[in-house]
Amino acid sequence: MTTIVGLGLIGLMFLSVPIGIAIGLASMLGILLSGIPLQVAAQRMVVGLTHFTLLALPFFIFAGTLMEHGGISKRLIRMVSAFVGHRTGGIAIVTVISAMIFSSLSGSGSATTAALGSILIPAMIAKNYSRGFAASVQAVSGELGIIIPPSITFILFGVATETSIGDLFIAGVIPGILIGCSLVAISYVLAKKKGYTGVEKMEWKERGVAFKEAFWALLMPVIILGGIYTGIFTPTEAAVVAVAYSFIVGFFIYKEITWEGFKKAVNEALITSGMIMFIIANASIFSWLLTRESVPQNLAILFGEISSSPIMFLLIINAFLLIVGMFFDAAPVVIVLAGILTPIAESFGINPVHFGVIMAVNLAFGMVTPPVGVNLFVACRLANIGMEQMIRDLIPYWIVLLVNLLIITYLPQLSLWLPSLLK
Repeated sequence: MTTIVGLGLIGLMFLSVPIGIAIGLASMLGILLSGIPLQVAAQRMVVGLTHFTLLALPFFIFAGTLMEHGGISKRLIRMVSAFVGHRTGGIAIVTVISAMIFSSLSGSGSATTAALGSILIPAMIAKNYSRGFAASVQAVSGELGIIIPPSITFILFGVATETSIGDLFIAGVIPGILIGCSLVAISYVLAKKKGYTGVEKMEWKERGVAFKEAFWALLMPVIILGGIYTGIFTPTEAAVVAVAYSFIVGFFIYKEITWEGFKKAVNEALITSGMIMFIIANASIFSWLLTRESVPQNLAILFGEISSSPIMFLLIINAFLLIVGMFFDAAPVVIVLAGILTPIAESFGINPVHFGVIMAVNLAFGMVTPPVGVNLFVACRLANIGMEQMIRDLIPYWIVLLVNLLIITYLPQLSLWLPSLLK
């Protein structure tokens, strides 16, 4: 039965059936073959959506759309540009650093790419950066949106595996900074080689003004993460605080959220949340079926027969997730695979928080690899180029990301030190 369900799912996806529907149809097939009453499917869908922590998902998504329409992104860009924009490859460096900061506000890779790219890609092109390079820098920077907290991917992983979302959030900080600093370094090297210059250097008075304008945006991650780890509120409550804070800053302080902009933000959040919730509901049936058929246990035995070494297990998992990430968005992959792979990882002595970071970094890599890298599509649209025009510029970034993935995988303390310190 498991083989038929798996082949059915793969076949539906190759026919370009939306992932949520494909998972649901494959699960229904499994239920029919098993002789289980169909009403069980409805029950499992409801159970899959009853996790209290899932409430954080639509609220963080809504906070991200409010920030996009509230003028936060352009103030962050101006502040970062005031301090580093004058250096060699300044706008590329501004792109990476702005993405690191905006990621701590949005929780989404594609949202980070879209919100910042609409401003920074044209700015790079105006300074004679090639369109391929401009799009590449923005795309790879945007991947930080699902690594640096508050990450929607970490919320989904926490729900699927019953791992502390707060610990996952904090665990993503150092790996996110490591990747961001690496991207800054390679951007500087490439820009110097290509002769890309920065913008005019600002005086300290202008820098002070830019920092003052961005202060309220910079305060948000401090409030959210500080509130979680001081016990003032849970990650779910933090998401509601993020919405309220985003609205107050965008409407009353920056005064850029109009009624039309607010309606658009609500609409975008509803569509994104509904899509993810639909996938979660169907994936809960799929996961239940696989667990009922002892698939996780059988996979654990299989991996144990291949090798008893955690090093080899992680190498295989990384290769597997990199391939999967090339074809699927991070959310459905985490929803479907996290609950299956995490118990196997634990059987090899791998901390689930560390494994969650490994999954997030792998799937972030998938956002910037063809054929289905969502960040690439967003950046290509903003730069008005085809994906093939980015490949040459992407290769150095892929190498850097791969090195970072291996470092984060085999040095677990990069992920686990900060959560252990704050407990």
